Amino acid sequence: MQTFSGVGVAPGRVLGPVRQMPKPVREPAAQLPGAVNIPADVTVESQGQRIKDAAKAVQAELRARAATASGEGKEVLEATALMAADPMLVKSAIKLLSPDAPGGARTAERAIWEAGATVADSLKALGGYMAERVADVLDVRARIVSELRGLPAPGIPASDVPFILAAEDLAPADTATLDPAKVIALITSSGGPQSHTAILARALGLPAIVAAPGVDEIGDGTEIYVDGAAGTITVDPGEELRLAAKVWATQACTVAAFSGSNVMADGFRVPLLANVGTGADAVKAADAGAEGVGLLRTEFCFLDRDDEPTVEEQIAAYGAVFAAFPGKKVVVRTLDAGADKPLPFLTNADEPNPALGVRGYRTDLTSPGVLERQLEAIAAAEAANQAEVWVMAPMISTAEEAAHFASLCAAAGLKVPGVMVEVPSAALTAATVLREVSFASLGTNDLTQYAMAADRQLGPLATLNDPWQPAVLQLVKLTADGAAAASAGGTARPVGVCGEAAADPALAVVLVGLGVATLSMSARALAAVSAVLATVTVAQAQKLATAALAAPSASVARQAVRAQLPILDELGL
Repeated sequence: MQTFSGVGVAPGRVLGPVRQMPKPVREPAAQLPGAVNIPADVTVESQGQRIKDAAKAVQAELRARAATASGEGKEVLEATALMAADPMLVKSAIKLLSPDAPGGARTAERAIWEAGATVADSLKALGGYMAERVADVLDVRARIVSELRGLPAPGIPASDVPFILAAEDLAPADTATLDPAKVIALITSSGGPQSHTAILARALGLPAIVAAPGVDEIGDGTEIYVDGAAGTITVDPGEELRLAAKVWATQACTVAAFSGSNVMADGFRVPLLANVGTGADAVKAADAGAEGVGLLRTEFCFLDRDDEPTVEEQIAAYGAVFAAFPGKKVVVRTLDAGADKPLPFLTNADEPNPALGVRGYRTDLTSPGVLERQLEAIAAAEAANQAEVWVMAPMISTAEEAAHFASLCAAAGLKVPGVMVEVPSAALTAATVLREVSFASLGTNDLTQYAMAADRQLGPLATLNDPWQPAVLQLVKLTADGAAAASAGGTARPVGVCGEAAADPALAVVLVGLGVATLSMSARALAAVSAVLATVTVAQAQKLATAALAAPSASVARQAVRAQLPILDELGL
């Protein structure tokens, strides 16, 4: 038996044949054919039009797929569709068609290939979130070249039987449209624990392992065993592992549906909320028993647009989510634009380091009015529904910023202002920050990335970019302790977690032990997290949190906690 090791990002033990993602689109020839072979109607203008038409066709196809998707999948597809018609990409390619271009004229296929490489290199050099867009650009490039060649777009392989999908990495447009009835697990040789692959695997409930070198070379049809919790892939497994897969399939079916009220073993309540992006997502989350919404991503209302949506459009979009949770809490994150979510009317694509630039709350500095109009729309949608609406700003770094956001909320008539704790400075000064607002929510994806200075998409940095890192857990504790200090003698200021860490049942126990009051996750994770929390008391959670904080590494922290939670093995988690 051959074994590969990577970073487990979604639990599950499955057995099945491998299907490899098709290899990247073949690079077009570097040279333009000799003039004797060029038809009279092949001109710079005609080839330029071919590029424009192909880019529009790719954009249309991605938009059509977005129309049938929801939540994170919809957002990813819409963002990729925007990239397909990026003027910088198309114009750069058309310039390379000219005989006056450096190196001479190119074919349309070669021109878009080189232009895509140039754009990707520029984004990679910027680092941080802009570097995360490199995969999107190269995906779009491959799709346009395929369109120019009259070939099917790259994508998930077809199969008559369920299979385990293996790849170097998956493009966002692919991960967004996986069919979990056919794809039963995901394994990649690259990527990280907060990559698109990881996030969407969790949302789909698929066992997944990333950053496992060599798995993209496993032969098609080879039978393998995947343990998403352990992060191991075994080729041609023996009877013991085959039995483990059968047992897990049975156990997975025995996890009771979430009751809609999460109670720990000692009767302590920790509400389990859902992360949503649209009204359709909210309906599904409510059907799954979510006790409210811990993160409403409002970007879905702004993506794929060249101008700001009207207040009326925003009211309708937010209202669709509020309507699904009458009488329950819905936490709205104001527009998190910038970095990996650039918007033409709001953000500057030329920033030297967008991850540390004008994003989230900071866009109010350069584009005043957009945030105030969004708050106006949120308040109007709240007035027309029965949800209990809380509002938080992303990328808050100081108490001064928190106070300003609270004043904007008050002016709009919104009564419960809060902040996202994603920047380490906000965690370190939580006591003063939280005196200005009513609550905080930890965005563990960004908090981990910023605390560890590790791009969350990079496979080589996957072990650093892990929310189990003791340094990250210390920041969580500092935030909870700061909230307690800010609440002393007055109104409680609860701290929640809405990052991917909340969907890890073992880490959920630690977070509660650190003082986190609510957990928000994909609807699919609710039942498993609730099942595990029901087996521990608050005192036990605090003991496990202390052990995790004292660990010398993320892996030791994870192992120490999991060893004390036998329910995880019982449920195959």
